[in-house]
Parts: sequence; C-alpha cells; structure tokens
Amino acid sequence: MDATTFEAAPKGKGFAGADRFVSEPIRPVVATSDASRMAIGEPGLPGEFVWRGRTVRVAQVLRTWRDTGPCRNGSGERYVRKHWYEVRTEAGETMKLYFVRQPRPGTKGPRWWLFSVAR
Repeated sequence: MDATTFEAAPKGKGFAGADRFVSEPIRPVVATSDASRMAIGEPGLPGEFVWRGRTVRVAQVLRTWRDTGPCRNGSGERYVRKHWYEVRTEAGETMKLYFVRQPRPGTKGPRWWLFSVAR
C-alpha cells in the first residue's frame, strides 16, 4: 500500500490493534455484486464472497476509500489503484476488503482481497 496516497479515516471503535492482518484472495459470489457501484465506475462490491471455504455475507458497508498512484507512463496523472471497503458481516466481523483496479502487467491473479478481520 502506498502510504502517501492512502486516504485513511480517523481511528475509532474496533481499530485499537484489534485488526488481524490476513492478505488473502477472496472469491466473490458474482450474482451478489452491487451493480449501482459499477454505474459510477467502481467495482461491484460483492454481497457475498467465499474465504477459506466459507461463504461470508456482507451486512453493512461501514466506509469506503481509494488508493491512488502516479501514471506508470510518466504523464503526471494519478490513477485509482485500489478500492477499499470496510464492511460488517452477518457474523458480526469487521473486514477490510480491497479491489485491485489495475493488476500488475502480465498477471491474471485475483482482484478481490481480504486485508484484515476484527471480531
């Protein structure tokens, strides 16, 4: 994560070191993606996804933000690199997810990742 472009929100309840770093890919349940977000140029946040063999259901989106970075061709423009979502699940967990907007050249890896979990 590029710390110089991270749009951090103020720390609050559930952030005092309670997050467990995960950094694992998740598999969205495509039929549950939020199409309204796609209409404004964002990825469709999945309402459900599979992580470690279990289906996780999103109950509430707590906040969203983006990471940006410079153009890779030197033009001076800035581009969105990751879309971040902090969500509460139906099981009561708080999870931070992100979507990689522009995967590294030549890679076809996962685009949705689970960054951290707090119980």
